[in-house]
Amino acid sequence: MSESVNLPALGESVTEGTVTRWLKKVGDRVEVDEPLLEVSTDKVDTEIPSPVAGVVEAILVAEDETVEVGTALVTIGDGSGAVAATAAAPLPVPAAPSPEPTPPPSPEPVPEAPAPPVVAEVVPAHIEAVPVAVTPTPAAATPAVDVPVPAAVPVPAAVAPVSTGSNAGYVTPIVRKFAHEQGIDLSTVNGTGVGGRIRKQDVLSASRAPAASPTLAVATVPAPPIEVSPLRGTSVPMSRLRKVIAERAVISMQSSAQLTSVVEVDVTLIAHFRDAVKTEFHAKTGVKLSFLPFFALAASQALKAYPIINASIDGDTIVYPAHENLSIAVDTERGLLTPVIRDAADLNLAGFATQIADLATRTRDNKLKPDELAGGTFTLTNTGSRGALFDTPIVFLPQSAILGTGIVSKKAIVISDAGGDAIAIRSMMYLALSYDHRIVDGADAARFLVAVKDRLETGDFASVLGI
Repeated sequence: MSESVNLPALGESVTEGTVTRWLKKVGDRVEVDEPLLEVSTDKVDTEIPSPVAGVVEAILVAEDETVEVGTALVTIGDGSGAVAATAAAPLPVPAAPSPEPTPPPSPEPVPEAPAPPVVAEVVPAHIEAVPVAVTPTPAAATPAVDVPVPAAVPVPAAVAPVSTGSNAGYVTPIVRKFAHEQGIDLSTVNGTGVGGRIRKQDVLSASRAPAASPTLAVATVPAPPIEVSPLRGTSVPMSRLRKVIAERAVISMQSSAQLTSVVEVDVTLIAHFRDAVKTEFHAKTGVKLSFLPFFALAASQALKAYPIINASIDGDTIVYPAHENLSIAVDTERGLLTPVIRDAADLNLAGFATQIADLATRTRDNKLKPDELAGGTFTLTNTGSRGALFDTPIVFLPQSAILGTGIVSKKAIVISDAGGDAIAIRSMMYLALSYDHRIVDGADAARFLVAVKDRLETGDFASVLGI
């Protein structure tokens, strides 16, 4: 008596499935819970076990056919009702050519003896043997061929559908579509299904796996050890200088209306000019030519054109100084100090570089005179010297503005010329101007920043090199 095996419900809201591969063929013996076929749905890709033991008599649904849950897939009986092959039966393996009725040519005679026991290992139970020109008959019948054929024919290595460890075997349309949606190359996926077939779970696992990067093979530089500060876990009283800085910062923030404007500057031409003259510059002046003198010179010249940035408030009066005294922020172990370069707008690059180096050294060595820290009208702070992109520096009264210069780094940007737009690698940096909005408007700040930007981007500093 025959019994039908139907497509079971494979999950909540799953209403249909696609038969991806039959693991048994008509005439095969199947045991209870032995896999019969593989099915794919939009939520699961799995094997369907047999609920009964017996012989496969008829396959009712072809591979790649989609049917609803509850549809009869196969009939299993005692073998007496097995049919030859239906239209729904699985096709032979395409890669295996059908053998001729006569034995293949060979330098050695074809053995008449039964196949050795190792044949069972060469052809697993779930892989179909190479088809021969036989008319399927009940088990008792003999194959209608001229040469006796053993019960299990060894599959030649050239045509055996054995998994190669990657995407060998059949790939269902559902799995192929899912791989495309996930951006997964099926040739890189190892199939875990029968015969090495790639299943939905394999694609999902591949999509979750971290992508291999060629840079992983590159030798990396060990990270420098972090030195633990002796101050960790201690309490120390504030120094007198720190108290003064803290008090002035709070008073400045509470007494003025501060905000910050930022522009991005292309300093590629300055970088090229600096590289070309820095060796000669150091030989003649004794100091290194950094980017800071260029920023100081451009800012000092722009202050002459936009004196509101250099002004201060005296009660209800705006005071415009007749000079540009540039305070330079210097980082020391005791705190931030700002020695002053007087009449900065009259200096060239050599003058700025020399005074900045001298003031910075004497500030850190605590050798400044008291009047060298007073009288500044505008401040320049080079936050980029420690790697900062930009910041929003605090304006310290009575000044009305402070310019922060960020780190110079190479970036890919869009540039325009007579031929149109192009992408180029340029040396870029940010200028951040904090200002007292009580007397400086946003438009004033923007005009000043653009003036500094334009001066820097021209790269024309040969006439003010000063050597």
